[in-house]
Amino acid sequence: MSKTVLSRIKPLHNPKPASLSSSSPPHIKRLVNDTIQILRADDQWEQSLATQFSETETLVSDVAHFVLDRIHDVELGLKFFDWAFKRPYCCSPDGFAYSSLLKLLARFRVLSEIELVMEQMKFEEVKPTIDALSFVIRAYADSGLVDKALDFYCFVVKVYDCVPDVFACNTLLNVLVKNRRVDVARRVYDEMAEKGGGDHVCMDNYSTCIMVKGLCKAGKVEEGRKLIEDRWGQSCVPNVVFYNTLIDGYCKKGDVENANQLFKQLKLKGFLPTLETYGAMINGYCKEGNFKAIDRLLMEMKERGLTINVQVHNSIVDARCKHGSSAKGVDSITERGHKPDLVSYGALIHGLVVSGEVDTALTVRDRMMENGVVPDAGIFNVLMSGLCKRGRLSTAKLLLDQMLDQNIPPDAFVYATLVDGLIRNGDLDEAKKLFGLTIDQGLDPGVVGYNAMIKGFCKFGMMKDALSCFKKMREVHHHHPDEFTYSTIIDGYVKQHNLDAALNLFELMIKQGCKPNVVTYTSLIYGFFHKGDSRGAVKTFREMQSCGMEPNVVTYSILIGNFCKEGKLAKAVSFFELMLKNKCIPNDVTFHHLDESDGWSQKAAVYNSINICLCHNGMVKTALQLCDKFVNKGIFLDSVSFAGLLYGICLEGRSKEWKNIISFDLKDQELQTSLKYSLILDDYLHQGRPSEATLVLQSLVEELKSQDQEVDLTDIKT
Repeated sequence: MSKTVLSRIKPLHNPKPASLSSSSPPHIKRLVNDTIQILRADDQWEQSLATQFSETETLVSDVAHFVLDRIHDVELGLKFFDWAFKRPYCCSPDGFAYSSLLKLLARFRVLSEIELVMEQMKFEEVKPTIDALSFVIRAYADSGLVDKALDFYCFVVKVYDCVPDVFACNTLLNVLVKNRRVDVARRVYDEMAEKGGGDHVCMDNYSTCIMVKGLCKAGKVEEGRKLIEDRWGQSCVPNVVFYNTLIDGYCKKGDVENANQLFKQLKLKGFLPTLETYGAMINGYCKEGNFKAIDRLLMEMKERGLTINVQVHNSIVDARCKHGSSAKGVDSITERGHKPDLVSYGALIHGLVVSGEVDTALTVRDRMMENGVVPDAGIFNVLMSGLCKRGRLSTAKLLLDQMLDQNIPPDAFVYATLVDGLIRNGDLDEAKKLFGLTIDQGLDPGVVGYNAMIKGFCKFGMMKDALSCFKKMREVHHHHPDEFTYSTIIDGYVKQHNLDAALNLFELMIKQGCKPNVVTYTSLIYGFFHKGDSRGAVKTFREMQSCGMEPNVVTYSILIGNFCKEGKLAKAVSFFELMLKNKCIPNDVTFHHLDESDGWSQKAAVYNSINICLCHNGMVKTALQLCDKFVNKGIFLDSVSFAGLLYGICLEGRSKEWKNIISFDLKDQELQTSLKYSLILDDYLHQGRPSEATLVLQSLVEELKSQDQEVDLTDIKT
C-alpha cells in the first residue's frame, strides 16, 4: 500500500464497531453463531445462509463484521465476505466489515489481500478503524516490512491524531530497534508518550524497555537511563528487566564500573539478579580479564542455586584464553558440572593456539572427541594453522588425514592453511599440487586460498605465475581480489625491482574500487627509494596520509633509514618527529638507522635527541627500554638524558614516583646542567613557564646546596 493510496482515504470520525457481547440482542448472537456453524460444517453453505437470512429481518451487512471477527479461517472469511456483499440488491460493505476483514487478513499475514482491500476501500472512500490498522501494522512489522508498517503508523497519526494501540506500537518499536533505526524508534516512542492518555492506552513498561534496549545497543546508555528516570511512574515502573538492559548496555560499552553500580543498586532496591543480570556482568568482566570478580559472581550464583548457561561459560573460557590463562580455561571446561559444547571447545582450542600452546590444544581436541563432541573443519583449521606457523607441517598433514578418516570434509580454508604452511616451509611445488587438488575436488579456493598461492609465487619471484593465478581467480571463480591480493603482487614486483609494473597494478587496484592499505603504500615507498627517487617516495607518503591511512613503524623506518643513507639527516629527523607525534612507537630497526647514520659526532648525542623526542611524545616506557639498550652499549645516563626522562615522567603525572623509575646518582654540577637543559625544554615546550620536571630539579639542587652548607658548618665547628 503506497503513501498515495493511504492519503486518498477520506478521514471520518473515529469509528468504534460494536462487539458481540452479552449486551447484544439474543437473536443477533444466535444468528451469528448459526452463520459460523453453517460456514464450518455445511458444504452447501451459500444456499443455507441465503435461506437463513431470508427468514429474518436482519441484513447480512449488519452482522458481517461479527462473523468475520469470530472466523479463524482466512479462506473461509474471504469467501463469506464475497458472498455477503456481491449478492443481488446487497449494499456495499461499511468500514466495520472492511475493518474486520483486514484484521482477519492481518492475523494470517495475507499481505497481498490487505493491499487489495485497502485499494477497494480507497475507491469506495471507506475508512478502516484504528483497531484494524493496528492489526495491519503488526502484520507488516512482524513480516519485517518496516517501511510499510511505518507508513500505516504515520497514516493513523495524521488522520486520527492519535497513535495505534500499544501492541502495534510496541511491535513497530521492536522491529525498528532490531533494524538499528533507533532515531526513528525514538520519534515513535515520543509520539506514543505525547498522544496517549485517557482510555487510549498506547504505552506500557514494555514500550520503555524496547526503547531503552535500542538506545543501549546504539551505545547511548546514559540516554536510556535518563529515559527511565523521566518516565518513572508514567506507565513505567522500573523492574529487573530495565536494570538488565542498562547493565548489559554498560558492559558492552566497556563501562563495567557503572554496570557494577547499577548491579548493587538493583539489589538494594530489593530485586533479585537473574541469569541475564549475572550473564551481562560476567561478560563485562570477561572483557577486562577480571577473573576475581567473575569467580565472586559465580559463587553468588551457586549460593542462589542458579546454573551458568553455556553461552556465559563459553565467554569465560574464551576470556581466560585471551588473557593468558589457558590452563585455567582447560580446568574450567569440566568444573561446575557443565557439559562443554562445540563452541566451548572451539574457544578454548583457539585461545591455546594463539598463546602458543598447540600441544595442549591437541590434547583438548582428543578429550573433546572422547566426550562425544566431534570437531568441525573450523577447529581443525585453527590447529593446522598453529602447527604450520611453528614449522610442524608433518603434524598438520596428519590432521588432514584424520579429518578424511573421520568423514569431516575439509573446506577451502583448511586447504588454504596447508598451502600457506607449505609455502612458509619453502615447499612451493607441494603447495602447487595441493592447490590444484583443491580445485580438482570441486572446491572453490576462495579469496583466501588464491591469496595464499599468489603469496607463494611472489615469495619465490615467480611473477608470471602469480599473475596467472590472479587472472584465474577473477575469470574462473569470479572472485574480486582484495587489498591483500593487490598488495602482495605489488610488493612482489617491488622486490623484483619492477616499480613500473607495481604502479600499473596499483592503478588497476584503484580503478577496481579496492582501497590500498598500509602495506601497499609502504611497498611503493620502498620501491621509489630503491630506484633513487626520494621525491616519489615522499609524494606517495603524502598521498597515503591524504587518504586517511596511518603509516606504521615499517613505513617510517624505511623513510628514516633511506634519508640517513642519503645523508639527509634533517629529513630523517623530521620523519622521526612525525612518527612520535602520531604515536607510532619506534622499533630496533628505527633506532639502528638513527644510531648508525653519518654525521653524528657522538652516539650519546643521538641517544639524548631520541630520548627527549620520545618523552615529549609520551613514550616514556619506550624511552626507558632504549635507555637500558644504550647502557648495555656502554652509554650511561648523563645530565641531558636524566632531564629528558624526568620531563617525560612528570608529563605522565608521576612526578612523585620518579625515584622508583629512574636511578639518580648525579653530583651538584651535573644536576645544575640537568636544570639548565630542563629550562631550555621549558622555553621550547612550555612557553617559558617552569615545568614540573624543572621544579623537581630546582628542589634537588636546593637540597644539595643545603647539604653542602651543613657539611661546611660542621667543618668550621671542628
